[in-house]
Parts: sequence; structure tokens; C-alpha cells
Amino acid sequence: QVQLVESGGGLVQAGGSLRLSCAASGRTLSSSAMGWFRQAPGNEREFVAAISWSGGATLYSSSAKGRFTISRDNAKSTVYLQMNSLKPEDTAVYYCATKRPDSIWTNQQLTSYDNWGQGTQVTVSS
Repeated sequence: QVQLVESGGGLVQAGGSLRLSCAASGRTLSSSAMGWFRQAPGNEREFVAAISWSGGATLYSSSAKGRFTISRDNAKSTVYLQMNSLKPEDTAVYYCATKRPDSIWTNQQLTSYDNWGQGTQVTVSS
């Protein structure tokens, strides 16, 4: 079983940037595709970005594309989400998760992910 811990959240003004990290322990992430999701109060958890096990391919939601960048360092068992040009509507708890090995890595559904972190709060003020 892998444990995921997100960090890097905080309060930032609109237009600012944050870099989230997701560190894994328990087993290596090098063979797992990874994803970032977010959940705002009263909303369902939604897909933000995903990255293939090698880091060679990435996928973004329409709201994240062009502003967010997902990356990974398999040697450190860490996945990152660089968020630029933040908007108040980006305010949410951000979660990372590992992809189920039997799921196509481009599948954005929550059920295609298994291990989840506890989340990190991102608040963007206007």
C-alpha cells in the first residue's frame, strides 16, 4: 500500500502561483500513472491533470490547460503540480492519487484511481 502526502497549498492572490507536491511512501511510484484532482466546497471532486508513469505524457482539464503543469520525479517518488495565473475559482482542496494498474491512464474518472492523499488547501483571493 502506498501513502501519499500533498503539500504546498496556501493562500495566494489572483494571478499568483503555487507549486504542489505529492510525496509517496510505502512503494515506488515509478510504475504508476498519477493524477491531481480538486474539490471545492459544495462541489464534486474533479479531475485536474494526469501524468503517465514515465512522465512522457500529460493530460489536463480544460480549466487547467495552459496554466498548470504536472510533472514527476520518480527517483524522489514525487509528483508536482505547478499552478500559475491562479484564479479565485481555483480555490479548492487539491488531492493526488495513483492510477489503478488496470485502468487506461487517460481515464479521468475518480474510480480509475485508488490511493489518495489527504489533500492540501489552495485559496486564491481576488
